[in-house]
Amino acid sequence: MMEQITSSTNKLIEIYEDKDGARKDEIAALGGQTATGTNVFSAFYDRLKEIREYHRRHPAARVLDANDEYEQLLKEEPQIEFSGEEAVGRYLDLHELFNDYINSKFGEKIEYSAYLDVFSQPEKISRKLKLTRQYQEYMQKLLEYLIYFFERTEPLQDLDRIFSKVVTEFEEQWTNGKVEGWENEGQENGNIPAEHSAIDLDYYTAVEELMEVGPERLKEALAALGLKTGGTVQQRAERLYLTKHTPLEKLDRKHFAKGSHGPQQNGNALTPQPSADAKEIALIEAKFKRLCDLLQEIIVRTKENVEKKQALTYEEMEAERDEEDVQAESESDDDEQQIYNPLKLPMGWDGKPIPYWLYKLHGLGQEFKCEICGNHSYWGRRAYERHFKEWRHQHGMRCLGIPNTKNFNEITSIEEAKQLWERIQERQGLNKWRPDLEEEYEDQEGNIYNKKTYSDLQRQGLI
Repeated sequence: MMEQITSSTNKLIEIYEDKDGARKDEIAALGGQTATGTNVFSAFYDRLKEIREYHRRHPAARVLDANDEYEQLLKEEPQIEFSGEEAVGRYLDLHELFNDYINSKFGEKIEYSAYLDVFSQPEKISRKLKLTRQYQEYMQKLLEYLIYFFERTEPLQDLDRIFSKVVTEFEEQWTNGKVEGWENEGQENGNIPAEHSAIDLDYYTAVEELMEVGPERLKEALAALGLKTGGTVQQRAERLYLTKHTPLEKLDRKHFAKGSHGPQQNGNALTPQPSADAKEIALIEAKFKRLCDLLQEIIVRTKENVEKKQALTYEEMEAERDEEDVQAESESDDDEQQIYNPLKLPMGWDGKPIPYWLYKLHGLGQEFKCEICGNHSYWGRRAYERHFKEWRHQHGMRCLGIPNTKNFNEITSIEEAKQLWERIQERQGLNKWRPDLEEEYEDQEGNIYNKKTYSDLQRQGLI
């Protein structure tokens, strides 16, 4: 449809430019021979006669309306696949990438909800870990997923244009060494640390796998360690693979380059140039950050949904799922019906606005705000009273470290909740069972003592 609109626009531009004068001649013919319009009707009927004569001679000819085909295309619903977790594009599904993150060297053992906070902040990972193949593959998969999700949810956005702008800005920052997390990496004469050209040998289990890195990467890695850089690809790979299980100080001196006794010692080793992998990873991160900015609202919504699920019981989750199914069916049935609702009244069970008297009776125009719920608004007394048992309020109380009991009903201020909790703890401390003073002991003569007095007298041999 977009291609058809573009081609039609180009044809219209050509017609209006009228380089061959055809449009001007046709307008003149329609307008008649004179400016007074005396021959307008005769010109019209002559043209009508020509059209009728043409169709009389060609009765099989039919009028083709190109719009019918494209109108039919617009009526067809596009088949876009979303996973159940994505909920038709409302949330992200990062479970697979979360498993890759927690099982990697650069990741941490954290919960999925915490991962949603840190996955969009690659600058927190050290530069040495970023140069591993595992991190590069992880970032590539993460970027591909976000691009795929963005294309499904925002099909009219020009992602190529967005990325071309990102690449232009990145190239300028890389040349100046100002890319966040990769400062001074792109400057040609800078002192590049040896770790920037290092290869993560833990990722490789044989020399043959290491050979796939290529001769130039092997040469850079050997130079960074102060080892000889000559020989075939296999010889270089074998020499570098020795360092996986053998420390450099215990390695045979014959493997080191002349005048070098270790990595970067006394400045004799060759200074490695910034690797192409570093620039590629930095560019992936730049594109990834741009996509995270575009999808920021969905990322926040995904985190809220995960926290909500963690606070729900199984029965509540099932009830919510059934409610969503019923709502989806009612929406599909009533899509074509526009409901007149100028007062923006809530919808009733029948999908129509409730009566205004009922709206006033239940006080649905009255707003209640709860600071514990993050200043969330509740409309009407009933919804306000019910929210004290719902997931949002329970999560807020859990964050404050306060049990959500009946004592805290009607309390929406964080400060008031904390003061009441301190008062309850003090009262519990006064009524607490103290065995030293309240536990009773009896001697042979029937005298009653508390535990402390009894143990003191027994220790002195008096009883």
